[in-house]
Amino acid sequence: MTSETWHIPVMPAETIEWLVTDSDGVYIDATLGAGGHSALLLQQLGSGAQVFGIDQDDEALAETARRIDDERLKTVKGNFGFIATLMHPGLHGKISGILFDYGVSSHQIDAPERGFTFREDGPLDMRMGNLSSLTARDVVNTYPFERLRNLLFEYGEERRSSAIARQITESRPLESTADLRKCVEAVIRGPHLVKSLARVFQAIRIEVNRELEMLRNGLDQSLKLLKPGGRIVTIAYHSLEDRLVKNFFRTGNFGGKQEKDFYGNIIRPLQPLHNRPVTAGDAEIQLNPRARSARLRAAEKNTEEVPK
Repeated sequence: MTSETWHIPVMPAETIEWLVTDSDGVYIDATLGAGGHSALLLQQLGSGAQVFGIDQDDEALAETARRIDDERLKTVKGNFGFIATLMHPGLHGKISGILFDYGVSSHQIDAPERGFTFREDGPLDMRMGNLSSLTARDVVNTYPFERLRNLLFEYGEERRSSAIARQITESRPLESTADLRKCVEAVIRGPHLVKSLARVFQAIRIEVNRELEMLRNGLDQSLKLLKPGGRIVTIAYHSLEDRLVKNFFRTGNFGGKQEKDFYGNIIRPLQPLHNRPVTAGDAEIQLNPRARSARLRAAEKNTEEVPK
């Protein structure tokens, strides 16, 4: 795997601008990848700073070690959904900033052997790391029709989810990404095919990696780690992720409903720093088309709950 196939950091300048409040603080890059954002972060931080980079992919950790030689960076293998457990208890309440980039690394998408892409044939895997045993092959071959239909609709927002799920169940066993593609092609024809393929592969990938569950867990646990005034920066790539982030930043929960404590005060652990998400500029999109769908949001941990 060459370095050119690795993830180009999305909105690098904007990410650092909204994340860094203390040049000698402690930061977490919860989605390390090949270390693109972490490398930029280290450039902006002082000698007393520390950065923890979390990733569950051994290839990503190895690539970061190859690219970055800086004693201020410590890599940690694990899923960001368990971020509080991965960080030493002595760091709880002392973190200045946490970054979550929810995109799939380019090297994972572009490697047929990982099973993320419908453009080339490969095994039905789709795992982002080796910490999970569930694979895409398990999902398409063992899930009952109703469960498969629901995940294609909910996670892929695919309108023809019933027909595609029926085709998958009738075509079992599926052994490769080409087999899965043929199932979608049997239902969808014409100019909408590529979008439907992307939705179906996205939905199964989300299921395999428990992505939305890990997103919720990671954000929830971040509140224990951040110091007052510390920030969370997220980069989401589809509406399911962005909606959860927006609700959490505004209300402290994922349903988006304002909750009150025993005394009737609004519970608001975070203060959103944007009314609307930050998006990539035309120049960046031209160089990195995957930035087109990115939505960056930032929020700051309140020193006390903000009254309504």
